[in-house]
Formats: sequence, C-alpha cells, structure tokens
Amino acid sequence: MRVVQIIDSLALGGAEKMAVNFANALADEVEFSGLIATRKEGDLLNQINKNVSYLFLNRKKQIDFNAIFRLRTYLKKNKVDIIHAHSSSFFTAVLVKFTLPGIKIVWHDHYGPRIRETKKENKTLIALSYFFSSVLTVNLQLQDWNIKNMHCKKVFFLPNFVSKREDNQQLTTLNGNDNKRIVFLANLKDPKNHLLIVKSFHELKLEQSGWSLHLIGKDYFDSYSDNIKKFINSNSLQNHIHLYGSKNDVNYILSQSTVGVLASTDEGFPVTLLEYAMAQLAVVSTNAGYCSQVIQDGFNGLLFDPLNDLEVKSQLKKVTDDELLRKNLSVNFRETVIKNYSKDKVIEKLIAAYKN
Repeated sequence: MRVVQIIDSLALGGAEKMAVNFANALADEVEFSGLIATRKEGDLLNQINKNVSYLFLNRKKQIDFNAIFRLRTYLKKNKVDIIHAHSSSFFTAVLVKFTLPGIKIVWHDHYGPRIRETKKENKTLIALSYFFSSVLTVNLQLQDWNIKNMHCKKVFFLPNFVSKREDNQQLTTLNGNDNKRIVFLANLKDPKNHLLIVKSFHELKLEQSGWSLHLIGKDYFDSYSDNIKKFINSNSLQNHIHLYGSKNDVNYILSQSTVGVLASTDEGFPVTLLEYAMAQLAVVSTNAGYCSQVIQDGFNGLLFDPLNDLEVKSQLKKVTDDELLRKNLSVNFRETVIKNYSKDKVIEKLIAAYKN
C-alpha cells in the first residue's frame, strides 16, 4: 500500500496536525507514506518524520497547472495508490485524478460546522465527490451529513488520535501562579468562542483566588481578537489573562498548566482535547461535535453548552474550587484517551478503510 496525505497548509490547526500524524504513523505500517502541502508551509513542517516523503507544491492559484503536473510526476514516480485528501485539498486531489484515473481518493472531513450547512454551500464538494472512493469523518454527525449529501456512499467514522510528540523545546514560560493556570489552546477565530471563557473568568473573579488564563493560538489581528483584547483592557485583566500567539512548544506549555478549556460552538473532533489528556490536565469542554463522546461529564471532564453562559461558569467554578476533582478528572481522562484513541487502534481502522 502506497499512500500520500494531502493538506493545503502546514499551519497549526486540527486537520493539519492530523495529516502530519497520519503520515508519520503510516510510515511504519505501509510500503510508502508521503505528505504533500499544496499551498503553504508552516510550523508543522518540523514535525514530519524523516521516513515520510515530503513535497511542497507551492500552488499559487486555485487551478495551477504547473502544481498539478508536479504532483502527477511525484505520484507516478512513487507509484502511489491512494491520495488521502484532508479538508479543502480534495480539489487538488480530483484535478490530479483527471490525469491519473486509476488513483483512489479518500477524502477526510474535519469541518464540524458543515453539519449546519446546506448542499448549496457545498456544491463543489458534493459535485466532486463522484470521484472519491471513500469518505472519512471525525465525528458521527459529519458521518450522517456525508451519507445524506455526498455521491460517494462509502462513509466511515474515524476518530482522531494522539501520539507522543518528541518536542523537547522549552521556549514559552507562562505567567501566573503554579497549579492555577487555565490554558485555552485554539487559534483566535470563529467558532472557537474565546470571549465566552474570558468573560466567565472575569465574572467568576478567578483572578482573586490566584488563577490566570492563557490563550495559545494564532492571532489574526481582526475584529475577533480585537474584541478579546478590548474586554481584557477595559476590565484591567492584563495581569491575569495572557495572549501568546501561535507556539511550537505545546508540550512544555501544557506541562505548566492545570486546567484545559475548549469552548467552540461547532467542533469536529478536537485534537486539543487529546493533547490536554496526555498532559494530564483537568478539562472543561464544550459539548459540541465529538466532545461529548470523548468526555463523560463528571468522570473524565466537565461539559457545558457553549451557548449557555451559566453552564460554563458553573463548570469553571467547580473545577477551580476543587483540587481533588481536578486530580480525578485528569487521571481518568488520560486513561480514557490511552485506551480508546491510541495511534495503533486508529491506524488499524484507517488501513481497513483504505482496503475497503
């Protein structure tokens, strides 16, 4: 089996992380594992293992014939059987299939908000799904959406997985008191819902009991992040809520943290939750997407409705008030993730889907 993962960018993001994770994991399991970035590189470039074949297409426009023929040459040279296309990279995969009809496309849907979208909003994707051999989805709602709307009827749910990151960088020292840091690992954009957590932190007056909040993720310097910064400044929270931008030393950042939060109004299957689990953080999470399947409320984390301010405040208060609860949640969550979302289990399912 000779497989390449295709992703449009190597910027830090959930789909991008999983493309790299799959390429790295498959390198030990199949004859050939490659990774192709179509449009731009990014911080994940240095996380690609040496035994993974890598190609950067540097696609300049939506239909870039030079990029397509470079991709065709690469696929032919390496005798690739399967293109595993993540998110929006399906378009490039289909274009190259027109020149190599025998190649199979497996499309991977990571986009949680799609379940609220119409056929019209996804007309290009649906039209091109005629050329997919199968579809993988990161949660069960997306699986249902794809079965109902796509022309490809082989649709499989495949959970994300976490593998130990061998990054020993120690670059980012978090502000605040030890054992009282709340971390929020997500790029600053919709539908991540940062302001809900920022406002809840303020209204609970968590800073008065020594807690601090740390936002780790790309800042697009738009109205979304401006609203967060204005709220922090207008409430004099600069010494208690901190923005760091995009960071590569996530393991080290999480090792300094106590509570991990996620507040998205829509989600697929957030890799962030798995990273929190492996860092043994107590987690307070949205119930959107697959989050409510990963987390059993009160056992290995605390869930809330992201549209309900009172719920998130109640759960944040519980976790910050009770050290024993934090310990129990964190231990249970790590055990859950190791048992159900290990690399070996998920890669076994992936290879079975490829064979299908």
